[in-house]
Amino acid sequence: MNTSIRLAIVTLGLALIAPSGHAQAQTPIWPQRPVRLMVPFGAGSATDLTARLFAERLSIRWAQPVLVENRPGADSIVAVNAFVASHDDHTLLYSAPGPITVNPVLYSKLPYDPAHDLAPISLGSEVFVTVAVPTSLNVKSLADLVTRARAEPGKLNWVATPGVVYFMFAGFVKSAGLDMVQVPYKDFTQAINDLAEGRIQVTATSLAVVRPHVQAGKVLPLAVTSRARAHASPDVPTAAEAGFPALSFGAFGGFFGWRDMPLALRERIAADIRAAGMDPDVVAKLAAAGVGVRTSTPAEFAAAIEDERAKVAAVAQAVGTKPQP
Repeated sequence: MNTSIRLAIVTLGLALIAPSGHAQAQTPIWPQRPVRLMVPFGAGSATDLTARLFAERLSIRWAQPVLVENRPGADSIVAVNAFVASHDDHTLLYSAPGPITVNPVLYSKLPYDPAHDLAPISLGSEVFVTVAVPTSLNVKSLADLVTRARAEPGKLNWVATPGVVYFMFAGFVKSAGLDMVQVPYKDFTQAINDLAEGRIQVTATSLAVVRPHVQAGKVLPLAVTSRARAHASPDVPTAAEAGFPALSFGAFGGFFGWRDMPLALRERIAADIRAAGMDPDVVAKLAAAGVGVRTSTPAEFAAAIEDERAKVAAVAQAVGTKPQP
């Protein structure tokens, strides 16, 4: 066999056993070690509960521990800054979109880039937000509340969970032409206690937060702001059903990845999140906490964030919010 024939045979053999360019370009296996999941709220919160339920299911699917790390404080800036600064491709963030949608209108400078440092992966949940009043106020519906507020300008106080809930309720107060006094609280737990005792007349917050006082007969939820009624409180109408569609908005949380996270990997993780969200135990435990499962593709999550960002920006302009230096 001459040299040229032998060379041709060797070349053919190498071509048969060499991996194709497509195979070399495939996304590598992930995760290859334990995953950290940062949460910008303390243990026991609805966000923390949601993150931990998903973490349990994802750790089974990935055959790697998924460790929840609570980093509360400073409008989620503490957690986001720690997440971004980690520069770790095995660290994810579970958060409401506030770091992207709300913080840019509150702060003129942030230690992270809202547009690029958080890559949307998937929605995880939708928190049922309610507008609630003390039963002693003798208000039975949103329409009653609006009528009462207009009849008694400046006499009703209100408080709302910081973030998108605050902005959306402030926008409602402005658009409805209501004269109510917003009361700031450092400790929102005290605000809910004051609501139950009638010292605060209106609150907008998660249904789960007021539920103990609802069960005690001290607080009445007038409506939920979500698209559908809460499974745990099916007798409470949506804001749209109550005649106030302008008060309809979602309060949701989701998973974020690091800057420039490959889309193929985000889509793969999103598929795992959707599978975890279909677990009946996850659905039942979140429903009991006033939370609904809501998962998505990366593109759908990005669209939801952009929709919220636009709404928050419009309300901030309407109510005259000025960013802090």
